[in-house]
Amino acid sequence: MTYLPNHRNILSAKLVTYRALRKWMAGLFFALCTFTGLEAAPAADHTPNFILVLTDDQSWVGTSLQMLEDHPETRSDFYRTPQVERLAAKGMRFTQGYAPAASCCPTRRAIQTGLMPARHEYHRNRSQWTDWYRQQLNIPRMLKIANPRYECAHFGKWDHRYDQISPHQQGYDHSDGTTGNAHGGAKGSGGPAASRDPKRVDTLTDQALHFMQRNHAQKSPFFLQISHYAVHLDIYYREETLAQIRKRPLGTKHPTPTFAAMTEDLDTSIGRIVDLMDALNLWNNTYLILMSDNGGRNTLPGTPPPTIPRNHPLRDGKHSFYEGGIRVPFIVAGPQIKANSVSHVPITGLDILPTLADLAGYPLPLPKTLDGGSLSSLLKTEGLGQVTRNRPYLVFHQAVDRRPTSAIRWGAFKLVKHWETAKLELFNLREDLSENRDLSTTMPERTKRMEEALLQCLEEVGAETRRTVRKRP
Repeated sequence: MTYLPNHRNILSAKLVTYRALRKWMAGLFFALCTFTGLEAAPAADHTPNFILVLTDDQSWVGTSLQMLEDHPETRSDFYRTPQVERLAAKGMRFTQGYAPAASCCPTRRAIQTGLMPARHEYHRNRSQWTDWYRQQLNIPRMLKIANPRYECAHFGKWDHRYDQISPHQQGYDHSDGTTGNAHGGAKGSGGPAASRDPKRVDTLTDQALHFMQRNHAQKSPFFLQISHYAVHLDIYYREETLAQIRKRPLGTKHPTPTFAAMTEDLDTSIGRIVDLMDALNLWNNTYLILMSDNGGRNTLPGTPPPTIPRNHPLRDGKHSFYEGGIRVPFIVAGPQIKANSVSHVPITGLDILPTLADLAGYPLPLPKTLDGGSLSSLLKTEGLGQVTRNRPYLVFHQAVDRRPTSAIRWGAFKLVKHWETAKLELFNLREDLSENRDLSTTMPERTKRMEEALLQCLEEVGAETRRTVRKRP
């Protein structure tokens, strides 16, 4: 595909900006009416709080939580993460939770806006969308329209990269700024190595606990995102954690003690958040979401390949649109969510913004371009039902700065398209979790239908489908 800007495209972009501004002004009027008493504001005690814990590069099988009840291989054979298990016991585990992308930056941008990366990170004219993205409805802006008393914080890895947009510019009241991998121990900076604050897990958690305590005391509703640097490379860990792990027999799939120690230090920090939720009795009005930004890595530097692939039974890993690159741990706990419940409905990080909007009582129509849908009905019906989105399928796509690849998940089936070779692969995930059996030649009609839907979607959002190298605008 090629793309040439024209007057219609420019006018369309201006109309999008104008509509966004008009919605923002309407929301401001609503907020002012609420603040001045013309319309009663929701009582702070009944306005929900939201906490999003985003881990980095954590595999679907990268914890001791067994994702599928009848499939023991869907958990780690070495790592111990009792706090992740504890959180799942308090809420709902989604066995088919997806990251919006197979790598860090596009997922993080997509979570904030509910827009698939094909619309911004991998758009044909990415620079044209920079200003638009800066004013697009996102989580903090949406919540402050729902209730201007919301306090919003982002601590940890921000990593929006190419346009260097900051959390403050996106509406956050508190943040660590435009942080990236280097702020938590970037790949190539050393390690494995012991640390008193490995991957800054203690610092981030201390910040989060203080924010929670302060807003609880002030009866202010809040949104808190804790974006951990773990378990991204390099490997840092506590000496005492590693010492305990070395007493255990190695796993076959996960045989690396230092990586296990980093994983378990992260798990301890998650437990501290859950502890404070218990102590402050926040579960009646606070939702806690845990997910990873993409799937786990296939290999670790300096370690021999494991006998069994690290993401088994999923195929491949980070940067891939096979399940190992995009299916991630996904847990939600909070009000009206049945303890220890399980949902097998496919969901995505794109669903977070519309879910929060639904639960927080956002008073305006959400943008029609939104690619996610609300999970609130699933949370209240023990995980049964479906998620209503603007399309009946999920689309994953990358091209700019990466090998162009796309995937579409529709019902039980998933199609993977490799743009450079024109190769298509079709899998029935219900029967073939490991994506071993390509059905594209035996099911040509379904393959064609899914490819046509994928191409139509990418054309509508203006996605780039060639491998290109783009400079920052």
